[in-house]
Amino acid sequence: MPYVKPVETAKRINFLASSKVQAFSYQVSDEGVSADEKGRKIVKAGTILPANDATAQGILYTDVDVTEGPQPGSLIVEAYILEARLPEAASAEAKTALTKITFR
Repeated sequence: MPYVKPVETAKRINFLASSKVQAFSYQVSDEGVSADEKGRKIVKAGTILPANDATAQGILYTDVDVTEGPQPGSLIVEAYILEARLPEAASAEAKTALTKITFR
C-alpha cells in the first residue's frame, strides 16, 4: 500500500512595492521564537530584525526556519515596502533607523 500525504502549499504575501531591492545575508536568531502547531520555529518574511525598535537593521526577505538554531537569511536594507502587508507594523523608531527603506 503506497504512503500518501496531503500536499501543502505555502502562502507568501508580497510586501514589496517595487522590484528594486538591496539585501544582504544575515544570521537569524532563534531566541524568543515560538513553535507553531507543527513544532517548527519560523521567523516570517517581513519581520523587522533584530527588533522592531531603534536597533532595526532591515526586513527579512523570506521565511527562515530556526527550529534547529540560528540560520542564515536575507535581510532587506533598501527597498520600497507596503507596510500594511508586514506581519507587524513598523514602529516609529524602526522607521527612523531604516533610512533606506521607504514605507508606503
